[in-house]
Amino acid sequence: QVQLVESGGGLVQSGGSLRLSCLASRSIFMIIPMGWYRQAPGKQRELVADIGRGGTTSYPDSVKGRFIISRDKTKNTVYLDMVTLKPEDTAVYYCNTYPPDNSDWGQGTQVTVSS
Repeated sequence: QVQLVESGGGLVQSGGSLRLSCLASRSIFMIIPMGWYRQAPGKQRELVADIGRGGTTSYPDSVKGRFIISRDKTKNTVYLDMVTLKPEDTAVYYCNTYPPDNSDWGQGTQVTVSS
C-alpha cells in the first residue's frame, strides 16, 4: 500500500525555485516527525529537511536558508519549498518519516537544476 506520494519535481535553471509536495494516505503523517530526503546519482540518500511534532524544523547547512519544510494537515500534505536552486541540488527527492521507515519510501520526484 502506497502511503507517501511525492510530486512537483522538474527541470529548473540555477537560481530557480520549486515546490515539492508529499501526499500522505493517512493523517498520522501530519502529526509525527517527517523529513524530506534526496539521493543524487552515485551518492547516499541524505536528509535535507525535517519537521517535528510541534512544527519545529531543521536543515543541514547545505540547504539552510534556501529550503523550507511545512505541512498542511487539512490536505494531508508535506511540502518542501526550494529557492535559489543550485546544480548540486539535482537529485531524486523523497519524503518519509523522521527517522525514515524503510517500508514508506515512495517513488520520489526528480529535481534537475541546470547551470
